[in-house]
Amino acid sequence: MYTMPIFPELKIMKVLHVEMGRHLYGGARQVAYLLNGLSRFPGRHVLACGDGAEIVGAVQNPAVEIRPLPFRGDADVVFIGRLRRLIRNENPNVLHIHSRRGDLLAALAGRLEKVPMIHSRRVDNPPRWVDTRVKFPLFETIVTISEGIRAVLIEAGVRPERVICVPSAVDTGRYRPVRDEGWFRLEFGLAQDETAFGMIAQMIARKGHDVLFDALPEVLAQHPKTRVLLFGQGPMEDELRTSVRDRGLQSAVTFAGYRNDMARVIPCLDLVVHPAWMEGLGVSLLEAAACAVPIVATRAGGMPEIVQDGINGRLIDPGDSAALASALVDLLNDTALRRQLGHAGRRLVLERFSVDAMVEGNYRVYRSVSGGANLGADSDA
Repeated sequence: MYTMPIFPELKIMKVLHVEMGRHLYGGARQVAYLLNGLSRFPGRHVLACGDGAEIVGAVQNPAVEIRPLPFRGDADVVFIGRLRRLIRNENPNVLHIHSRRGDLLAALAGRLEKVPMIHSRRVDNPPRWVDTRVKFPLFETIVTISEGIRAVLIEAGVRPERVICVPSAVDTGRYRPVRDEGWFRLEFGLAQDETAFGMIAQMIARKGHDVLFDALPEVLAQHPKTRVLLFGQGPMEDELRTSVRDRGLQSAVTFAGYRNDMARVIPCLDLVVHPAWMEGLGVSLLEAAACAVPIVATRAGGMPEIVQDGINGRLIDPGDSAALASALVDLLNDTALRRQLGHAGRRLVLERFSVDAMVEGNYRVYRSVSGGANLGADSDA
């Protein structure tokens, strides 16, 4: 049973969280887990988010105060003034900037208001000049969601003591190995003898959809009764649909769209594939592992921290479609192996990627950045 750590010297702390993502993608879902889990700790929390953002419906902690702000994208410099006014009104001890959308604007607002700031880094692509020279120096601490991302930042010149890894988490109570087979086959039009695997990712270039398409002819030659379900949306959807048509894969590939019921869908998949060129950690991989579904992914970013080759899935080099086809065929050949790998994945997330550990890790960063005993010096904070 989880026991809340005792910090007897702390006064009441207030943290203002900034998450401007419109959709409840992996990053925003992690922020919702964090805000809900912080109910176990002393402190007050305010969420600044965009008008109509999906995260509002995911925050179940009634103590979190939600402050929607107009936001028109990274060029919306007026957002700096809006956030500055909110900071003055709320008087937080810490400003935690979660989203990449508007992160530099938010950081400038925080610096102008002289509030200590934390930045969550969820991507493993090398930082740009503006990141290392302008944005990162504005923060007391950068929290990465994987050791892979932390290594990338340190290699780019960020001092190691300024970068802390707090791994992303998965709700293992919601994502669990409970299959609703009849519903699943009816929902996606699957025959009883068809095998189904899924790719759960935004439709953007770095996710590697074309690598999967290159691998599919070999997979289908050996397992013709296989259906591939693509979950997600994004700017490349039309291009990917054209690619599927040009390759003659329409009967095998289904564009299943963005769904809010993936906790019901994932346990019914025979496996999950994620051939990304780069990935900070991969929340969909955590969810698949929690549902005891084996995974085929790449040796990139933080993915090897979730997928251990031969333990709960298979790892290939990014872009290696032949190796991807071989790994998929091997797993489709062996139902017992899929089951064994899936159970190992469930054990892994229970041990290493709990929501409790993620929440406590972030809370300790708040405590450190705020000076511990000096938190909440204002009795009204």
